[in-house]
Amino acid sequence: MVVVEPADVGPESADAEGARVRAQLAVDAAGIGTFDWDLTTGQLTWDERLIEMFGYDSTGFEQTIEAFNARLHPDDLPRVGDALAVCIATRGELDTDYRIVLPGGDTRWVSARGRALGPGDGPATRVIGVAYDVTAEVASEARVSRVLEAMPAGFYSLDHDWRFVHVNAQAERLLGRSREDLLGQVIWSAFPATVNSVFEDSYRAAVEHGEPISFDAHYPAPLNGWYELRAWPTPDGLSVYFIEVTERRAAQAQADRATRRLTLLAQVSAELAGTLDVQAATTRLPRLVVPALADYCILTVIDHDGQPRDIGSWHHDPASRALLERYAEVRLDAMPMTAPVGRALHANEAVRFSGDDVLRLLPPGRARELLTLLAPATEVALPLRARGRTLGLLTLFFSAGHSPTPEDVSVAQDVADRAGLAWDNARLFGQQQQMAETLQRSLLTEPPEPDHAEIVVRYMPAAEAARVGGDWYDAFLQPNGATMLVIGDVVGHDTAAAAAMGQVRSLLRGIAAYSDAGPCEVLRGLDSAMSVLQLDTLATAAVARFEQTPDERRRGVTRMVWANAGHLPPLALNPDRSVTVLADWKGDLLLGVDSSATRTENVVTLDRGATVLLYTDGLIERRDADLDTGLQRLRTSLSELAELPLQQLCDELIDRLVDGKPEDDVALVAVRLHRQDRPRPPEAGPNRVPAGVPADPGAP
Repeated sequence: MVVVEPADVGPESADAEGARVRAQLAVDAAGIGTFDWDLTTGQLTWDERLIEMFGYDSTGFEQTIEAFNARLHPDDLPRVGDALAVCIATRGELDTDYRIVLPGGDTRWVSARGRALGPGDGPATRVIGVAYDVTAEVASEARVSRVLEAMPAGFYSLDHDWRFVHVNAQAERLLGRSREDLLGQVIWSAFPATVNSVFEDSYRAAVEHGEPISFDAHYPAPLNGWYELRAWPTPDGLSVYFIEVTERRAAQAQADRATRRLTLLAQVSAELAGTLDVQAATTRLPRLVVPALADYCILTVIDHDGQPRDIGSWHHDPASRALLERYAEVRLDAMPMTAPVGRALHANEAVRFSGDDVLRLLPPGRARELLTLLAPATEVALPLRARGRTLGLLTLFFSAGHSPTPEDVSVAQDVADRAGLAWDNARLFGQQQQMAETLQRSLLTEPPEPDHAEIVVRYMPAAEAARVGGDWYDAFLQPNGATMLVIGDVVGHDTAAAAAMGQVRSLLRGIAAYSDAGPCEVLRGLDSAMSVLQLDTLATAAVARFEQTPDERRRGVTRMVWANAGHLPPLALNPDRSVTVLADWKGDLLLGVDSSATRTENVVTLDRGATVLLYTDGLIERRDADLDTGLQRLRTSLSELAELPLQQLCDELIDRLVDGKPEDDVALVAVRLHRQDRPRPPEAGPNRVPAGVPADPGAP
């Protein structure tokens, strides 16, 4: 420790002395020792801090270079000696770190900085400098180095000239290069593919902005791998941490492909299950398959006559879609039976072939010209299978450079099978619908054709039901010559309701035909028969009989006697186009509730030209409106259509009120009375029945 004694000095000397004292205090605070080696005399002068640092005391230090060398670690002695020799020979700088061994055996790290001095241009005559203990720093750096070496991730550091200055063991393994090979090399030269890539852009951005940056990047051969990197700027340059994520990227890509395949299958299932129009849904399948599984595709189905027919296509390139459509229109007619598409229809499994295979088989003509323009490199035809049958094909087309993977073919076959099953289900459902509807219509017979009235009947099954249900109409003549009209609705919208309807309708017909009873008695007898026969069903019904005495015939009027078992009230369209509801909403009790219930009849007198409409609730009921609103719509439409012939009037009513898609079964029966001294209207024919028969036996 150097102690500065105060002295009497002038102002200038006082400033210089103050600076020296401050410098000395700074040196002391930093733990720095000083040395001065006189090369002429060989005397090595250390201050007290340096003597203490080397484990000497003021009396034991011999002030020679040998005393210094005696404390140097044997492994560092040659290196430090060479550094001193170069410093002296060049009159240059000394900058070296070394270890010393203290008398107790402890090892310390010392960092020395110095300079060789001499007169003029002559040789150096002395070396002066400082030294300080850096054991703690070296230990910290060693710990960091050990951590970096043990890291499971690669790590390297670059200096400001982009040269490697540190490379850990994992970086050696990941980069396939030793640290001896990399240290000192410029990264852009050692790894040329980094130039003008995301690597260079990211590294330079991190240094320029002084902020860390993270990114994933692929390095081509010889590494040929994906890496996740994080680079951050340091005072000495740039440090980079990285791991290889090639397997993870491959797994993620596989998972993404699996997700896309599942999404596609879910879309296909939703498309096919979301509508009853399976044919329309199936024709849209190519839009789902392209571009997920192929560049373009064509969907083919087998017609009822056993002939293949292309019903849908899609191309990923909008400019080529019209071209593909034209090819789909002509290709099947031009293809010989030996073509791959023909083989696929009979193979019941996927058939893969090249576009050239098809071109060689196609005769010269439009189909060949179009396929040449489409230029598929590969085609895969997949059968639409269902219940052991092939119902069509899904043909995938792949352009040059795009080859289908086994996974693509597997998913496409799944799509084709789902489409085939949906198509077959639709075929079977259509057959069942047709059979059920035929059976139902067989129960709803054609009405009679009296000479001075017209009867029109209509039945339309619900669009979203089994196309059979409990709604029915009926029109027939009783033994006494009166005309009886019936409208009814058995609770339910399925085959069970249709079966119950057939029983109830037959019972009512039998009672009315045998007993010659009026509407009230017919309903009472029907209710009693249902109870005796234990028909566990509920039904509404309205029965109307048109009667006429000789006096009423002369006056041109007809009486309608009717009874209502919980059904909607009849409507009368008068010759002046006014519409009358023939009763309020409240009818008698439903059929099947209480066979002893009292029932009532109503009577209304109708002029010639009047029209009476009996209907079920499917004509006026809507999910978004109540029955009152529906009934008002019916009255308005009936008035507006009053001038139309009865057949056309009934059709227009259904079109207006249900738009061809009834939410419930619709049944109606309409009667239009006309003059009895003129022939039946020319438009009357099948399903057109005039009513108005004398109630009295023998009446005209």
